Amino acid sequence: METIFVHLITLAEGNPEMSISNLLLKATPVVKGVLLVLVLMSVISWYIIVYKWLYLRRAQGESGLFLETFWQSKRLDEIYQTSEHLKRSPISQVFRAGYVELTKLKGNRETGDTMVGQMDDIENIERALRRARTAEIIQLGSLTPFLATTASAAPFVGLFGTVWGIMSSFLNIAAKGDASLLTVAPGIAEALIATAIGLVAAIPAVMFYNYFVNRTRVLEADMDNFGNDFLNIVKRHFF
Repeated sequence: METIFVHLITLAEGNPEMSISNLLLKATPVVKGVLLVLVLMSVISWYIIVYKWLYLRRAQGESGLFLETFWQSKRLDEIYQTSEHLKRSPISQVFRAGYVELTKLKGNRETGDTMVGQMDDIENIERALRRARTAEIIQLGSLTPFLATTASAAPFVGLFGTVWGIMSSFLNIAAKGDASLLTVAPGIAEALIATAIGLVAAIPAVMFYNYFVNRTRVLEADMDNFGNDFLNIVKRHFF
């Protein structure tokens, strides 16, 4: 195998037609289709990577600002006004859902409510927090499944191009009756290019997918902790 690679490099250096650009132009339609699919997957993956990195970075930054405001302020209405400017923070959105539900319950409460009524009110607030948390988790996890798909599928798409390139080499041998390296080199080169592009598309996708999943889990834990803290504050001060 090492000898084959050495001969391929030698042929490429001495033959301009063995350059990567010429090989891509003269590749079979199937290999060109494979390369086009891989390039599209890579471009879309990098768009998602940049977008999600900026989105999660802003979400984490705004969440930190919101938590700082929440624990320093003593009035929920002031915190609510601050949260209007931190819409990328999932924690602030959870707070807004709980605050809106609490405001509705305070407006509808009548004097002489029983303990059962108060427990229902607490459950309503808890459900509002849970719904907001679920919505934010869905938002945080959007687009990242495509990275997982690229990470798992791109190597196999590249492998298909590899198999097709090697098959083309054998067909050239059969057609020309010549098993020299010059005959099989173009097909092998196409196969190697397809494999390389498949890995180029898959490796960043899997790395950043794992990174985004970890960042999302941190924000999920922060939402859980905040929801419990907010519910305890509501129970202590309003019920």
